[in-house]
Amino acid sequence: MSHALHLYTIPPHRAFADALAIGLIRRFGADPLRLARGVVLLPNNRAKRAMQDAFVRESGGGLLLPRLVAIGDPELDEAVFETVDDAEPVPPAVDPLQRRMILARLLQGHDARLDAAEAVRLAGDLGATLDQLLVEEVAPKRLRDLELGPELSAHWERSLALFEIVLTRWPEELGALGRVDLPERRRRLLDRVSARWTAAAPSGFVCAAGITTAAPAIARLLRVVAGLSEGMVVLPALATAMGDDEWESLGPHKPDPTTGRRRRALETHPQFHLKLLLDRMGVARGEFQQWRVASELDAPPARSKAIASAMQPPELTHRWTDLPAGERRLDGVRALELATPAEEAQAIALALREALETPARTAALVTPDRALARRVAAHCARWNIAVDDSAGQPLSLTPPGTLLLALADAAAQAFAPMPLLTLLKHPLVQPNDRAVWLDGARALDLALRGPRPAPGLGGIDAHLADQSGREGALRRTAAGWWETARPLLAPLEAVFARGAQPLAGLVAALREAAQALGGDMLWSREDGRAAALLLDDLEREAAHGPALAEPDSLAPMLRTLMDEVAVRPPQGGHPRLAILGLIEARLHSADLMILGGLNEGIWPGLPAPDPWLAPRIRAELGLPGLERRIGVSAHDLAIGLGAKDVLLTRARRDASAPTIASRFWLRLEALSGGLERADDLAAWMAAIDAPGAFDPVKRPEPSPPAKDRPKVISVTEVDRLKADPYAFYARRMLRLMPLDPVDADPSAAWRGTAVHDVLQRWFEEDDCRPDLLRARAEAMLADTRTHPLIRALWQPRLIEAIDWIAGELVEQGLKGRKVLAVERDGSIDFAGVTLRGKFDRVDRLEGGALAIVDYKTGQPPSTRAVKAGFSLQLGLLGLIVERGGFEGIEGAARAFEYWSLARNPRSGGFGYVDSPVDPKKREPVPAEDFVSIAAEHFAAAAGEWLTAERPFTAKLVPEYAPYAEYDQLMRRDEWYGRE
Repeated sequence: MSHALHLYTIPPHRAFADALAIGLIRRFGADPLRLARGVVLLPNNRAKRAMQDAFVRESGGGLLLPRLVAIGDPELDEAVFETVDDAEPVPPAVDPLQRRMILARLLQGHDARLDAAEAVRLAGDLGATLDQLLVEEVAPKRLRDLELGPELSAHWERSLALFEIVLTRWPEELGALGRVDLPERRRRLLDRVSARWTAAAPSGFVCAAGITTAAPAIARLLRVVAGLSEGMVVLPALATAMGDDEWESLGPHKPDPTTGRRRRALETHPQFHLKLLLDRMGVARGEFQQWRVASELDAPPARSKAIASAMQPPELTHRWTDLPAGERRLDGVRALELATPAEEAQAIALALREALETPARTAALVTPDRALARRVAAHCARWNIAVDDSAGQPLSLTPPGTLLLALADAAAQAFAPMPLLTLLKHPLVQPNDRAVWLDGARALDLALRGPRPAPGLGGIDAHLADQSGREGALRRTAAGWWETARPLLAPLEAVFARGAQPLAGLVAALREAAQALGGDMLWSREDGRAAALLLDDLEREAAHGPALAEPDSLAPMLRTLMDEVAVRPPQGGHPRLAILGLIEARLHSADLMILGGLNEGIWPGLPAPDPWLAPRIRAELGLPGLERRIGVSAHDLAIGLGAKDVLLTRARRDASAPTIASRFWLRLEALSGGLERADDLAAWMAAIDAPGAFDPVKRPEPSPPAKDRPKVISVTEVDRLKADPYAFYARRMLRLMPLDPVDADPSAAWRGTAVHDVLQRWFEEDDCRPDLLRARAEAMLADTRTHPLIRALWQPRLIEAIDWIAGELVEQGLKGRKVLAVERDGSIDFAGVTLRGKFDRVDRLEGGALAIVDYKTGQPPSTRAVKAGFSLQLGLLGLIVERGGFEGIEGAARAFEYWSLARNPRSGGFGYVDSPVDPKKREPVPAEDFVSIAAEHFAAAAGEWLTAERPFTAKLVPEYAPYAEYDQLMRRDEWYGRE
């Protein structure tokens, strides 16, 4: 081994992969076999692909590549050794999911209050903390030896009990399995490679390139590589020109000899992790040489100086004003600030599209914001441009993942309408007979509109079996299809009904149900195979986890696990475009580099808190601080800024609130005195979807011929006809009926229907016996079809109002008033049309006149509305009565009453009578004139809109048109104004 160390760095303004490939070809490419005998160590698999692409670009023809090895490869020893090592093999690593399930079981054993889902989530955090200890080679037993101040002692005492699982039980579990933790296996492999190369140098060259991880085992390996006669270590963007004082100020610092405290290191600085790596390698920054190779993708050399200036520690930024222009210039870097993420994605897609107009020009979007990446890919698809997002997307967002989550969620919620319909309409369900299946699912959707039925599949059965009323036809249609869909879900419901049980049984039932719904196509493609693999692993390793799992914990557990599985698309996108995450972009080169999502909390992201180790404890153990990721992301930005052309983008707000520009964005702005703006791109973005001239719609006033207009109208539709004729037109002529929401809270109309049904049965079956009315109401509330919200909130006031009705009828019966009929339909021909209606109740008064009664669960209409010609329902019912429209009822209507079940504004109790003809009102309508007034108003309305051709004007009298079902159809906001 040579004593000279071969240490190099490639400045930010040079394209790392291309510069490295050119240098290696120049040095070793004269003999093609010599290049092929070499080994290039790289940080990850994405870096391997970037190096392959660079070698292809720079080779100019055929080339035998060196072995490209990612240092995280579990089979690192076999990948870099020329012969099989004869040493004792390193034990295999424990399966990550197996370890997680074991830790979850241990956690649940310590705290029985944890359900299986929460135990698995906490086990993931616990495993990550353990991995950090192993990577940094901190013995877990050191946790016991920490001497903490009183401010952390109580916290530590609580945490230590849980950490005993790691300190004692987990090594025992590993020993029983005959395995080791994956970080420990990698450490042993790295040390084995180091020892082998120290003893005997490999026959070919070894180049460690782009590796910035400061783990001790990696630092030892890099030190060995640097000392090989044909070895070299090449780091990206090492700040060799930084002043020594500034370099030393980064840390880590030695403990104070007096207090023992360490000065805080600047872990957010982009050079900190490189300095830590150099310290652990035992090399000085001055030993690094420039890798003096240029490529066509390089930026001007001044860019590196500007980047170094922008990344100075905060206490040195005051020097920016004294810097020469060459160290502040960011030529070729443009900025684009948009209003929303949607606009940002649109602008980035346009920039990528523009890059394709130049032959051979490449472009890449680098962003940690996966939502932005997905939006950009969707925008590019409008031009039939497929762009690979190498960072992938979580399995939970892929179609197979959403189907499995929907299935688990629907079963956990006892197949409530909303999760059930979400499941049944999923695009992967029944792909072979999709059209017929969707027709049935949509029929079920219509049948389940309104309040929720009883729980379970049996509740859906009962709901569809009740085919009375106007929904009967819908339910009959849905019931026929439901007979084919229900058997696919019944086995899963049976398993979930067993309650707490072994997790493997729940996963198996979920898998079988998913297979029944989606068939083999569910498991095809990359996302389907990832879902199948996860379920297979979970079912196999469940025996190592918590003994029992509640069925409702399956969905959150699956979501936790799926969020951590990245599904990457197969390579097949446009060869000159790429969408990359920060890790994937570290060695990538492109003519145009777009750095997107530069908002605080996105780039850099907010440090995730460690639920197990406080920051003070992490510092005492020598673990990376939570802020170190900020420094790493700053280094990623510095490398991205080294491209020939750079576009920085951010949105001024996200989906919920204004955003704050990234600290990196603000630094670049301050350093340069204002970045060049990509105004041309902003103009294109604004123009691409601009409609040109705006032509707002006028107030709609359809005027169909009189012969086509409705000639039958209900008394409840008269107000709509007069106040909002367009709404009447949409409802009656266009036949557009508003739908109730799925799983709706019980509306006033639903409550009114329930009360009417109770009172009707009480009259018809109980002969209005006062002692039986409350029992009727209580039976309605106890029915499984009654919404729980009704029982919880409405029951007390309903019972009080029901008792009031019974008492009021008894009192009026003593005065000679008698109930004649309830809930009866009738109609008459009047003013050239048929007027029909249904009364709630008609009473015979002592003098022989009739009283028209309408039950209200809310407030009755005001006398003001009646005088304005609205709320004339009682008068119109009286008109039908007086003209013999209700069979068996004759007489003159002289009483018109609303029996409200709402709170009495005078007494404070529930239930009172209100009447527009009450002589106690300030300006009552004369009782003897009420029917004639109603007839006069109705005849005028019928003569204008039903038998003549007056236009159906939208919102003609808006103060009496509060309903908004047809506002979107009439495009109200375009013409109505703000008044």
